[in-house]
Amino acid sequence: MVSSSAGRSRRGRPDAPDSADDAADVPDGEPQRRRAAERRRREPGESSELRRGGRGATGRRAAGGRGGAEPGLDPDADPESVARTVALNRLSVAPQTRAQLDAAMARKGVPEDVRDGVLDRFTDVGLVDDAAYARAWVESRHAGRGLARRALGYELRKRGVEPAVADDAVEALDPEKEEATARALVAARLPSTRRLDPVARTRRLTGLLARKGFPPGLAFRVVREALESDGVDGMDLPDDFLAD
Repeated sequence: MVSSSAGRSRRGRPDAPDSADDAADVPDGEPQRRRAAERRRREPGESSELRRGGRGATGRRAAGGRGGAEPGLDPDADPESVARTVALNRLSVAPQTRAQLDAAMARKGVPEDVRDGVLDRFTDVGLVDDAAYARAWVESRHAGRGLARRALGYELRKRGVEPAVADDAVEALDPEKEEATARALVAARLPSTRRLDPVARTRRLTGLLARKGFPPGLAFRVVREALESDGVDGMDLPDDFLAD
């Protein structure tokens, strides 16, 4: 026989139902969750970090976090080996001029005589070829950015290509192709200038071509013809217009 005090104790606990009817009011799985929580409290030596999912410092690295920076080149390595590694790493990403590779080696502390020797060997086997680089650069930048010969020559010299090599590459650009590119650039921009007066339109469009490296005479002729085809006749331009 259960004592009345025991009955009162059980009835005083809201989480311990007295009957099947009372148990029906407890959400499914609630007793199991309570027992699991009780076991976790009793298990010795288990950290809260592990109970939250086992993601300590090791877990974070295993999950794909950065475990540290990539190791750099050994400062005590042979300078020639360092030079070759620098050059091959850069060439594996994109073509490079001799000057670009030389500068990258210098930043790693490679002596000048070692740099020259490695670059000479790379040139002999065709891994470094400034003339081929310049030709490819002209073709790519003219087609992709609409740059004219003057701008292309500037970019090549900025990358360390010898002036004579750069000049040969840009002179190979067909003048008719260059003019066709200028006309295409103006035609694409022409509609957005129709709210402006003819002089302002001319300045806007010739400025576009000037920034691409087209000579003033060609730029003005192409723009004038484009405006005339757009219904603008008899432009009265300042005498010093082409000098601006």
